[in-house]
Amino acid sequence: MNRYYGFDLGDAESAVAAASSSKGEGAVHADPEILPVGNAKSFITAYARKTDGTLLIGENACYATDVTDRGLRFKSRFLTDPNVEGDVRIFASGVLSSLIRDGYADGKSEDGIFYIGCPAGWNKTDRERYRRIFENAGFPPVKIVSESRAALIAACQSRYLQVGYDILSKPVLVVDVGSSTTDFAYVEGGMEVELQTAGEVALGGGMMDEMLLDQAVKDSPDSARIRRIFTESPAWRMYCEFAARRLKEKYFSDEDYWKEHSCMKTCQLLDRGEVIPLTISVTAETADKILNSGNVRLGGHSFRELFCESLREVLGKISGRSPELVLLTGGVSAMPEIKDWCASIAPDAVVITGREPQFSVAKGLSYSGRIDEDMKHFRKEVDELIESSTVEKIVYKHIDELYRDVVDTMTEPILDHAVMSVFDRWKSGEIARLSDVDEELKTEVDHYMRSEEAQKLLGGIISGWLKPVAYELEDFTMPICSRHNVPFRALNLTSYLSVTDVDIRIETRNVFGIDEITWMINGIISILVGLLCGGSGIALIASGLKGIVAGTVLSLMVLLLGKDRMEQQMMKLDLPKAVRKLVSRKQFAFRIHKSAPEIRAKFLESLEKEKNDEISERLTKEISQQIEQCLGRMAEIVEIPLG
Repeated sequence: MNRYYGFDLGDAESAVAAASSSKGEGAVHADPEILPVGNAKSFITAYARKTDGTLLIGENACYATDVTDRGLRFKSRFLTDPNVEGDVRIFASGVLSSLIRDGYADGKSEDGIFYIGCPAGWNKTDRERYRRIFENAGFPPVKIVSESRAALIAACQSRYLQVGYDILSKPVLVVDVGSSTTDFAYVEGGMEVELQTAGEVALGGGMMDEMLLDQAVKDSPDSARIRRIFTESPAWRMYCEFAARRLKEKYFSDEDYWKEHSCMKTCQLLDRGEVIPLTISVTAETADKILNSGNVRLGGHSFRELFCESLREVLGKISGRSPELVLLTGGVSAMPEIKDWCASIAPDAVVITGREPQFSVAKGLSYSGRIDEDMKHFRKEVDELIESSTVEKIVYKHIDELYRDVVDTMTEPILDHAVMSVFDRWKSGEIARLSDVDEELKTEVDHYMRSEEAQKLLGGIISGWLKPVAYELEDFTMPICSRHNVPFRALNLTSYLSVTDVDIRIETRNVFGIDEITWMINGIISILVGLLCGGSGIALIASGLKGIVAGTVLSLMVLLLGKDRMEQQMMKLDLPKAVRKLVSRKQFAFRIHKSAPEIRAKFLESLEKEKNDEISERLTKEISQQIEQCLGRMAEIVEIPLG
C-alpha cells in the first residue's frame, strides 16, 4: 500500500487525513495531511441529492434547494435506526468521489487502505456492519478502528505533545467530546483488545451550539418566523447551528480577547424569496450561561454539571489503576474549561489536549495504517527469532546456574520446614520406625517444594537468574527494534523482571514442572538421608547431650549384636517415647544447619555426575517457551503507538 487514509466520520463534522507509506526508496515519516473535502478540512456531515442527480457534500448540502434527498446528523442513530445505513453509504460515497475528483485518491485497492473510526463502545458485529457499508460504497480495503485508539495513537505520534512510548505502560482515560456524545474509554496497556469502554454520554458540543442558537432566536425580532423556517427546513437550522459552532470555537479559543471585542455572525435565511437575518453572538454572559446554567435540553442541568458528573461516574467504574493521563480529543476539548474540569476531578492525572483536537482522530486513523505496516515487518522478525533456536541456546547455556541457584537458596528452607517437621513427628511417635523416615522425608520435602512459600522463593530465584539471560537476548532483540523504529524497551525482558504488577512475566509453576521438581527432590532426599542419618537413621537419635543415654544403649547393642545387625534392628524398632524425648530438638536443628554447606556441596556434586540430560533439555524448552511467549506478547503491545 502507498497511502493510508483516516476517515473520521462524525455526527456533525467529519475529516479525512492521509499518510504515505514509511517503506520504499525516499519514504519519510511525515505527519498525516488533512485532505479538504468541498474546500473544507473539517466539513459538515451532511449530503443532499439534487433533482439533476448531483450529490452535494458538506456545508452546501445543508441549505441547497431543489433537492430530492438530504441527510444530516445520522451517525448518532446508527445503532438504533436501520435506515441510517443508507445515509452513511451515500455520504461516504460522496466523500470518496470528492477525494478522487481532486486527485487525493484513485479508489484502487492497490493504492491505499481506509481506516474508518467508530465509537469505542461498538461491538464486533456493529463494526463489521459499518465496514460493509464502506465496502459497498466502493471504497478500497477498509478497516474499522476505535476512535479512542486513534486519538491515543495521534497523541503518541505527536511531536507537539511528546507523550512517547511510555504511554503504553500507563493507564489512560481518553475523553472524546464529540458533537452529540462524549465517549469515555479507559485504556491500559495500549492495546485495543484491552480497551474497556467505560461509558458514552449523550452530551456533546452540538448541545452548546443548539443552546447558543436558541438564545439567538429568542433574542431576534423575527423569532417566530425563524422558528417556522427551521421547522419547515431542517437544513436551514443545520446551517445556523454550524455558524453557531464556528462562533463558539472562535470565542473559546481566546476568551480574554473576545471579552473586550464583539464576537458575532449574521446568517442570512431565505423565506419565500425574502432574506431574514439572524444574528448570533457570544459574550462572557452567554458563554457562562451555556456552560453553567441549567437548560431544558439537558434536563434542567448545566453542561458543566453533566460533564463532571459523567466523568466522576466513569472514574468510579474503572476497576484497574487510576488514570495517570487524561487525553482530550474532539473539537470541544480545545475549550480551556473542559481541561480545567478534568484536572479538578482527576487531580493526580496529567490532562492533555492536542494542538488540533478536531483532527486528532483522523490523523490517528491514518497513522494506524503506517503502524500496521511497520508492525507487520517487526512481528515477522520477532516471530523468526522465536521460531529459531536462539532462545533455547541461551537458556541451555545458563541452565546449570539455575540449578546452583536453586540449591543455594532452597537448602536452608527445606531443612527448616521439611526435615524439622519429620523430626517432630518422629519424636511425638507419629512416625513409628526409623525405616519410615526416608519415605516421610520425601513426602514432606515434596509438599514443601509445592507450597506457596517455596514457589515464591523459586520465583525470586528465576527472576534473578533470568537477568543475564535477558541481557544476552538483547543482542538479538535490539537490532530488530532499531530496524523498525521501535524503542528498545519494547522487547527488553529485563524491564519486566523487577515490576511485580506487570502481567507478562515468567511463572514459577510453568517453569518447574512435576518431573523437574520430583527429580530435584529425589536428589535432595538422598543427600539428606545420607548426611543426617548415616544411611540408617541412627544419627537421628544420637545427637546432643541428652542423647548420651541413647548412645549408651546403642553401644551395648553393638557389643551384643554387632554393628550391622544392630543398625538393622534399630531401623525396625518402634522406640519408646521416653527414649525419643531424650533427643534434643535444639541440638538436632543445630546439627542439620551445620551440615547445610555440606548438603549443598554434595547436591551440586551429584548434579555434575547424575544430571539427567533429558530433564535439563525439557526444562530448557519450557523456560524458553515462557520467554518466547513473553516476547510475543510484548511485541503485540507495540501494535499501538511508536514514538
